[in-house]
Amino acid sequence: MEQQTWDPWCERPSGLLTPSRIDKSGDAGPTRGQAAGPNWVRVAPRWYVPAERPDCVEQRILEQACRLHDKDRGAVTAWASLRWQGGAFFDGLSPNGENELDVPLLLGTGSVRPASGSHISKEQVAPSERVVIDGLPVTTIQRALFDEVRRRGELWGAVQAIDMASAARLISVLLFWAYVVHRPAWEGVPLVRKAIGLASDDSRSPRETWLRLVWILLADLPPPLCNKPVFDRDGQLLGIPDVFDPRAGLVGEYSGVHHKDIQRHRSDVSREELFRNHGLEYFEVVRGDSRAVAAQRILDARARAKFLPPESCAWTLVRPPWYPEPETLDAYFVRMGMVHELTHR
Repeated sequence: MEQQTWDPWCERPSGLLTPSRIDKSGDAGPTRGQAAGPNWVRVAPRWYVPAERPDCVEQRILEQACRLHDKDRGAVTAWASLRWQGGAFFDGLSPNGENELDVPLLLGTGSVRPASGSHISKEQVAPSERVVIDGLPVTTIQRALFDEVRRRGELWGAVQAIDMASAARLISVLLFWAYVVHRPAWEGVPLVRKAIGLASDDSRSPRETWLRLVWILLADLPPPLCNKPVFDRDGQLLGIPDVFDPRAGLVGEYSGVHHKDIQRHRSDVSREELFRNHGLEYFEVVRGDSRAVAAQRILDARARAKFLPPESCAWTLVRPPWYPEPETLDAYFVRMGMVHELTHR
């Protein structure tokens, strides 16, 4: 099945090409003459890849990683490590989606000349925070996320990073906190702690996180429920709102690019009507709305909400037998025996 653009997890594409050095025989790499020709591209000193290689972020990560002199100690980190391990929303692009980010590398030992396409750091990395996955040395999930949150350097992006790592089922907010608590003196830790306090395991996209932060930080309202199913009194599913205020009876949705499809738009309109027919107030925030516009829309909709007592509501959060409570992310990691793996440093 083709991956959907809003899926928070992705498989690494096949056909990636690892850079190689010049080889006199031409078996393990290009000959010197081939390397000078149009069919090969130098991606770092003494490292080459075929000119016709996959055009994807994973290939770019692989090419920049060859700058690591000591691959037994250095590693790819931050967003690039998270992407290599399945985080779809760590796509290597700037927030506006127009510029490629430098691939973050922890050097380990030695030195390397700065070059376009990568960011070199000599910050220490413990052997326990480094793994080799399909031949590429990367930092562990928790260290990669720690580095990515600090790299982003601002609260909203930092919260989105944590949310999207959780959405991809790479780590939970609680397990990330268990890792961070042992790093009190590291640069950027105050931002990391603040971001964890606002993060959620229930967000499914960066814009859902954005909407939740507008709700909390600008509209100054208690945190909403995220992606929780709402049912009618007969146990039929009404929908799964992006954000939901059960006290007010308020449904909020973020409408991105994929909602412009006529079939999806028709479904959205029908769902809004279904919510409203069951006494729920509804608002929608669309791509391009500012934070201030979104906050005011939330407040205006909440002012219209009915605030009915539970016994008077035509809807409920109680799940019918056919729709059981799913396993929490933390319970999943416990069951898989991954808690220590995701918290050690």
